[in-house]
Amino acid sequence: MKDDVPRVSIVVVNYRGADDTIACITSLRDLDWPVDNLEVIVVDNASGDDSVARIREAAPHVTLIAAKKNTGFAGGCNRGAAAASGAYLAFLNNDARPDTRWLTSAVAVLERYPGVACVASKVLDWDGQEIDFAAAALSFYGHGFKMHAGDTNITGHDDESDVLFASGAAMVVDAKVFARVGGFDERYFMFFEDVDLGWRLWLLGYEVRYVPASFVYHRHHASMAEVGSWREHFLLERNALYTIYKNYDDENLRAVMPAALALTVGRSVTRGGDDPHMLEVTRATAVDTEHVSVHKETLAGTFAVDAFLSHLEELTVSRGEIQAARRRSDSDILPMFRQPFLPNSNLFGFHEKFAAAVSAFDVEPRFGARRRIVVATGDTLEPAMAGPAIRAWQIARALSREHDVELVSTTKCAGLSHPDFQVRKVNGHQLRKLVSWCDIVIFQGYIMFENPAIAKSSKIVVADIYDPFHLEQLEQTRDLADATRRDVVRSSTDVLNEQLARGDLFLCASAKQRDFWLGQLAAVGRINPVTYDDGESLERLLYVVPFGVSDTTPVHSRPVLRGVVPGIEADAKIILWGGGVYNWFDPISLLHAVDKLRGRMPEVRLYFLGMKHPNPHVPEMRMAVRTRELADELGLTGTHVFFNEGWVEYDDRQNFLLEADVGVSTHLDHVETEFSFRTRILDYLWAGLPVVATAGDSFADLIEERGVGRTVPAEDVDALEEALYTLLSDSARTADCRRAAFTLADEFKWSSVLAPLVEFCRAPRRAPDLVLPEMADLLGVGRSQVTRPLRLVHWRDDMRTFAGHLRRGELKTMVRKAVSRARQVVSRTWSRS
Repeated sequence: MKDDVPRVSIVVVNYRGADDTIACITSLRDLDWPVDNLEVIVVDNASGDDSVARIREAAPHVTLIAAKKNTGFAGGCNRGAAAASGAYLAFLNNDARPDTRWLTSAVAVLERYPGVACVASKVLDWDGQEIDFAAAALSFYGHGFKMHAGDTNITGHDDESDVLFASGAAMVVDAKVFARVGGFDERYFMFFEDVDLGWRLWLLGYEVRYVPASFVYHRHHASMAEVGSWREHFLLERNALYTIYKNYDDENLRAVMPAALALTVGRSVTRGGDDPHMLEVTRATAVDTEHVSVHKETLAGTFAVDAFLSHLEELTVSRGEIQAARRRSDSDILPMFRQPFLPNSNLFGFHEKFAAAVSAFDVEPRFGARRRIVVATGDTLEPAMAGPAIRAWQIARALSREHDVELVSTTKCAGLSHPDFQVRKVNGHQLRKLVSWCDIVIFQGYIMFENPAIAKSSKIVVADIYDPFHLEQLEQTRDLADATRRDVVRSSTDVLNEQLARGDLFLCASAKQRDFWLGQLAAVGRINPVTYDDGESLERLLYVVPFGVSDTTPVHSRPVLRGVVPGIEADAKIILWGGGVYNWFDPISLLHAVDKLRGRMPEVRLYFLGMKHPNPHVPEMRMAVRTRELADELGLTGTHVFFNEGWVEYDDRQNFLLEADVGVSTHLDHVETEFSFRTRILDYLWAGLPVVATAGDSFADLIEERGVGRTVPAEDVDALEEALYTLLSDSARTADCRRAAFTLADEFKWSSVLAPLVEFCRAPRRAPDLVLPEMADLLGVGRSQVTRPLRLVHWRDDMRTFAGHLRRGELKTMVRKAVSRARQVVSRTWSRS
């Protein structure tokens, strides 16, 4: 055995098809896989003919298991898997022959991508002229389809892609994962067991990848001939019901199941027709007597419903285990159905029945492009909004054009509404209900820490980390006791680390911020082989989504400063401080610069747009107090410096901006500056204001490079005074800055900056490392993975079944099933020993 090549076990199930099976085994000799690392297992499903003897004589090197009972394709494959020793299991129909690269191409993908647990091979007809399997589709009622079957363009399907399931004719699976998820469900016997396995793999955090370089040729005739048409229809209908009952989430199941049951019966019955395969039945009703034609073959649908109901107790146990271990939401998986509304019946009148059922039970919206999205902020949602609330509002607006959106605040909501989405305040219980309702949660700040249901859910979580608030806390907590300050900063860091450990997607504000967040993501383990293989630059994990500006041009609607605020005359030169005063800003140097500037420009006026934050949880900061005190000390208050003690409404801010001459943003030189994104500067650009700002943050380079204003060193009063004077006195330069500001603002329109998030929400998905159980367990996040394999028929199911037989007096049936199950357990135990 070669150490660098994994061992692969090929499992082939035989039932009265010795010629095909021998030909299949013989073709395996051409595989470009080391013989010493290849194990071939043939399971004979109690053929009752000379198959065992013939296969043993023709292929003495294979492991041959002679089952005493025909357990179908599902049971036969499981029996072979239980006896296998390979790291990978390759399931191959006995009427197929593989291409020489079948295994090497499949295993290369399984080894390269840790999240991929199953490779769906490309399947061609025996002569390689037509497609047999190149893509998977599923109806909402559980019938699986092979898309492009019969297509003669065999080279037109040569791109790898994610698929819901692999064809049972040829697939390669990670052996440990196959055991962990419970293998094939043996209750299926045959048909759709591959559909169920694929759906279950996706639910439990794994991926199924179509790999066209791994292909086989398939004759597909032997098993079908043995099944018979009536039996085939019965198994298809019954197994489809099994599949949807186990795998849909609770909400989708409630809508889909009644429609599926009705259509299962509906495929059995139609009105009229002269088809010789029809039986005419007279049905008396209270109103009239009508003739109903029953199709002999599809009458199996009625019996399928009865069989489903008979096994409902044990299926419910299986459903409980699968749903408890779920790592992906239905919104992740349903887009892979591809053809959810394919009726799959040509009976006269059935299409009308199908359309009626889909409409009556409101099935179609669950498979549409619209998602259900919660945008949650801890900031105040009201007309006078601060940055976080503005950003949440704009995100909700952008996404509500295509999706059902709820914008919620955990703090306050008043006087704000929108026709396209609901806006409200929620408590913890209401937010938990919304998390259950939605497909995607987008949040800021401490929301997830305060509402752990978000972290524990399998929903898609988007963390908006445009504000690195743990860096802000370094400055904001300076007035606290040392121990308290350390605790606050550490707590803020822990809150962000929790977000970084759980988020499926992250939004930051600039390229510089992205570098910073990549470092912190690496520290919590999110830069790992799974996310790296998903995109070497982590472009699918962390998006740059800056703060934006309104798409509409600002219009001055009313006077707010000139001639309105006492002391600000019509000819005043107005400098606007466009936001709150926080500890990491430097209004002190600005006040000294204005004090100096008024000597040569007496008409200069500085207006602070907002001193009291609209969020009651944001306290007045030390710097705001110091700013008022210094303005008073310098004799500037009410003459050259003015304070708006409240907060300007979001839809009124343009009036203040358009009356100003220069926008200013000065800050201290510390680490927060390095990674901040001064959102107030965007409003300056939107209004065409020349900008004076401190150098050092992400906007400073843009201000200089694009000619929208001047930057100055931190705390340099002289340089600041000179920059302000130049822009307030040089009309030609001011005009150039205004034109440049308008041009730059176009690049930051909300419709542009939010485009990556809008695109993501059209095809949302969980982060691959969070749904892959082995990786998620290492990260310590998400749902706890069951440590034992999922057994699709639990001993409790047996006890319920036996109790039912006992109640009905079916002692012989009970004893027979008990003996059968005991033999099955012993057989499996022996085969593993």
